[in-house]
Amino acid sequence: MAVKVLVVDDSGFFRRRVSEILSGDPQIQVIGTATNGREAIDQALALKPDVITMDYEMPMMDGITAVRNIMQRCPTPVLMFSSLTHEGARVTLDALDAGAVDYLPKNFEDISRNPDKVRQMLCEKVHSIARANRRYASFHTTPATSTPPAASGGFSARPATAPAHAPAAPAAAATSAAPKRKPYRLVAIGTSTGGPVALQRVLTQLPANFPAPLVLIQHMPAAFTKAFAERLDKLCKITVKEAEDGDLLRPGVALLAPGGKQMMVDARGAVRILPGDERLNYKPCVDVTFGSASKAYADKVLAVVLTGMGADGREGARMLKQSGSQVWAQDEASCVIYGMPMAIAKAGLADAIYSLDDIGRHITEACA
Repeated sequence: MAVKVLVVDDSGFFRRRVSEILSGDPQIQVIGTATNGREAIDQALALKPDVITMDYEMPMMDGITAVRNIMQRCPTPVLMFSSLTHEGARVTLDALDAGAVDYLPKNFEDISRNPDKVRQMLCEKVHSIARANRRYASFHTTPATSTPPAASGGFSARPATAPAHAPAAPAAAATSAAPKRKPYRLVAIGTSTGGPVALQRVLTQLPANFPAPLVLIQHMPAAFTKAFAERLDKLCKITVKEAEDGDLLRPGVALLAPGGKQMMVDARGAVRILPGDERLNYKPCVDVTFGSASKAYADKVLAVVLTGMGADGREGARMLKQSGSQVWAQDEASCVIYGMPMAIAKAGLADAIYSLDDIGRHITEACA
């Protein structure tokens, strides 16, 4: 059965081009278009699409407001289009907080110069989030109550709690036992699609006196990671910053791998930021950071793999396991996309499988 898509954008050119790209895939059907947020809500209610592509800046009602309303009235996976700027990153993170599941850069030059690449990327995104439709929709059965971001476009500091739109803990909780305490020298967390919200959920549960350093690897463009680190730092009790070459690993400080580059750790307790290797699909890559951690800290690493597409992190986790470290995976019921954690579980590398709502608490317990 074809994936039914609603395309929302105030630009006639972009609306037509996205529709043409998606319609070129025999397994995707564009069932409608909308030119602003209000039309998007009406069309979502009337047409019941499997996926919605959404622009942010539109007349009458912007994309974030539309996403928030759609999540309240007819929860549907939304793929946001965003500009590759610092402000575009901030807006996109607001959209993810409102309930959007993923995003793509809105780059007219790429559409003209690399149509095949854009077609592959867009169709793959639509198919992947469509497969998660049923699980994702179940996350949004309770109307959202979160307040919109400040008019300045900044992120309002909020209590360290889960976003209002986030899923409640699943009825069937993961069965892994409570973790055993150990003097970990590093906590490493890798994630992709659904990761910005998942990381927020986990990190806001950690206390200000958290005793171990953390490194975070989120698949994200270079323009986005600084804004994401700033957002997390405002919401969390621990300190979060975008990693820079030579940064020292310190207790209670989380270093976020910069987009477009690779992050490694060494035994001296420092991070190295290296150029993104074109041979690797992901920049940053979870496998690279996990692998370096296994060499630097042997059995003193706690690695956690959260929601995301693909299998990045599996081979790095294998190296960590061989060194005696612990590897945890997020459970399927609480994932937006059960790809990366599934790869860990299927390979038999998971020492524990936990619901997203429990991971932050268990990390605190394990490192206490």
